[in-house]
Amino acid sequence: QVQLVESGGGLVQPGGSLRLSCAASGFTSGYYAIGWFRQAPGKEREGVSCISSSDGSTYYADSVKGRFTISRDNAKIKNTVYLQMNSLKPEDTAVYYCAVLRGPGLSLRVSEYDYWGQGTQVTVSS
Repeated sequence: QVQLVESGGGLVQPGGSLRLSCAASGFTSGYYAIGWFRQAPGKEREGVSCISSSDGSTYYADSVKGRFTISRDNAKIKNTVYLQMNSLKPEDTAVYYCAVLRGPGLSLRVSEYDYWGQGTQVTVSS
């Protein structure tokens, strides 16, 4: 059974940093990608970044390039993916979700992801 558990959200001032974690389990074989998405109130869910299981390649939305960094820690049983968020802005405020795309390649399209976590709230405010 695929499980995704996010953590690390919270309240931070503009210019501050947070690191989100996504503990993923239940799909240790085959190609897959893990992505981070976010959804602000009244807006559609949007892709932020993703990382490939095969070679660690990454992809970022233009809005977070140079500020956010995705990385992984491939433990034998449980994979953990991190999203380091620096220079945070009020417009980064959203619920952040991690998700799994089963198959090769990278994508930030919501519709291509098969499994989702419950989300963690990130609020950037002074």
